Amino acid sequence: MSFTDAIKTCFSKYFTFSGRASRPEYWWFFLFIVLGNVVAGILDAVLFDAVTGSVETGPDGFSASAENNGPVAAIFSLAVLIPQLAAGWRRMHDTGRSGFYLLLPLLMSIAAVLILVFGIGLASAFQHGGSFDRFMTGSTILLLIPTGLVLIVSPLLVLWWLTRPSEAGENRFGPPPAQVAG
Repeated sequence: MSFTDAIKTCFSKYFTFSGRASRPEYWWFFLFIVLGNVVAGILDAVLFDAVTGSVETGPDGFSASAENNGPVAAIFSLAVLIPQLAAGWRRMHDTGRSGFYLLLPLLMSIAAVLILVFGIGLASAFQHGGSFDRFMTGSTILLLIPTGLVLIVSPLLVLWWLTRPSEAGENRFGPPPAQVAG
């Protein structure tokens, strides 16, 4: 599948979360999104002077920051959000996994926030320095350590799954993308 074919396919399957997407289809579309964001950022800088950036060198080394508040990048990101999710969902299907695995990093982020909010919130509801306060604070930290590890590992795992070869033949999500296109 070529670069343009992948873009056409992903936009023609804008809301299609069923079926399978080949590696080239997904990664060519991913490249399109990266290049589109670069172009949108440049357009924002030229048209709206919306890019703010700074590069500083300090005693501890190099630091840089960039910010883009332009409308072109925001509109482009919104336009490709659903087809990007759909293509990733179908790509997971192509490797024999449920598309829900694509949401694993997001779910882990929500879990970490909930543990923090409820754990610290419950701990602060009791006498500060009391035994139950220390218990809740300790429990929150103990829950956050494995959640943090999973939060770090889950995006890498999803990325690894997205790079895996297609399952040969038909799987529970349908025939291989080559058979569907042909």
